[in-house]
Amino acid sequence: MKVIIIGAGEVGFHIARRLSGESKEVIVIDKDPDALIRIAEHLDVQTVEGSGSNPETLKAAGIDTADVMLAVTDSDEINIIACTFANALSSSTIKLARVRNDDYIYFQDAQQTPVLPIDKIINPDVEIVKTIERMIHLPDAEEINEFADGHVKMIGLPISDSSPVLNCNLMNIRESLGGVSIIIGAIVRGEKLIIPSGEDIIRKGDLIYFVCRDEDLPAIMERLGARYRPIRNLLLIGGGDIGARLAERLEQVQKFHVKLVEKDSAACERLADELDRTLVLRGDGTDQDLLLEENIADMDMVVSLTGDEETNILTSLLAKSLGAKRAVTRIDKFAYFPLVRAIGIENTVSPRLSAVNTILQYMRKGKVLTAASIKGEAAEALEAVAQEHSEIVGKSVVELHLPKGALILALVRGEDVIFPSGDTVIHPNDRIIMLSTPKNIQQLEKRLTVKVESF
Repeated sequence: MKVIIIGAGEVGFHIARRLSGESKEVIVIDKDPDALIRIAEHLDVQTVEGSGSNPETLKAAGIDTADVMLAVTDSDEINIIACTFANALSSSTIKLARVRNDDYIYFQDAQQTPVLPIDKIINPDVEIVKTIERMIHLPDAEEINEFADGHVKMIGLPISDSSPVLNCNLMNIRESLGGVSIIIGAIVRGEKLIIPSGEDIIRKGDLIYFVCRDEDLPAIMERLGARYRPIRNLLLIGGGDIGARLAERLEQVQKFHVKLVEKDSAACERLADELDRTLVLRGDGTDQDLLLEENIADMDMVVSLTGDEETNILTSLLAKSLGAKRAVTRIDKFAYFPLVRAIGIENTVSPRLSAVNTILQYMRKGKVLTAASIKGEAAEALEAVAQEHSEIVGKSVVELHLPKGALILALVRGEDVIFPSGDTVIHPNDRIIMLSTPKNIQQLEKRLTVKVESF
């Protein structure tokens, strides 16, 4: 696979790193020579200096032989123009673009024939709002991913001192929880991610990732000693695009009591006009007196969404120290992910990571429907269709001889969710939900696409 990436920022860099590590041919275009130097020093990829919206630059990068082009600069207009010229130069190349302006998206969706030559528009702000909504409804979880149209959930849940599965052998996990269907797909212990076997034991302080049916989730959370009920009182810090979008969504549900803090006076006036039931306050989220005045200790969740992640981190730490029950923190720099949990920030959201996850599903060979990074980039959860011609169809799970670090978590066959044993046979059109460390992704892609004689 040959992939051209326009934009050498955080998203472009990390997509290039992931794909180059999987032996894909990657070319990165950017106008900033310093950004390209960083790429060249750290990654085995090609670089082209120039604007991705310039057709001559696209030609120099080899757009005519590219399988996929990703336009992920911070400018909607550059991304759209790049896709327009790429389509003229190579209509068969799949084109993905990061676009945040709702006006462009609404106009595109309203046309019977798409105006913009983009195969997939990626709006990470929308995905972030969906992620926060899931956290609001499941506040004890650190991470929530959905597969099979929401019928299967993957939950990242910290293990407390009083958890009934503390010191439990994974082989006996179902019995410990009263026989409910659950699969532990991964354990994060400190900074290490473990793809477990039945012999592994859950320890104090572990973060477990489990998979279950959506209808079983309330019972599982209750038996794990975690809450399965939405919260009511929320304080949003930051009235930018994400904060405003989240407040609008929460207003559609009457039960939420929402306050929004924004320090820019013009933005406050605009938000007060646009929002009906949200109390808009002018102030700084790091102002301790303001937080105390607004009864921070009564808040079920504080969501810090400003464009400055250092401010978000400080606000979340301050809010928790003053009694807020939960804090959700927007993080943009990938380098911060290993650090924030160590300082007591459990719930993070990232527009850039959201964009990476959305893009990854289009980078995978085979019919991949969903891709989600687990613990930054330590592992990847995939939902893929077992195509009739693929090597895995007609074989049992044990016959697949999956490499160490790869695990099939669930199958969705029609309306049925199946948690497979070694004897479970893969049928054509099964949806397969699997978890893998990055080094095994390339081998899994082969098995999803090409029938081979042996491995």
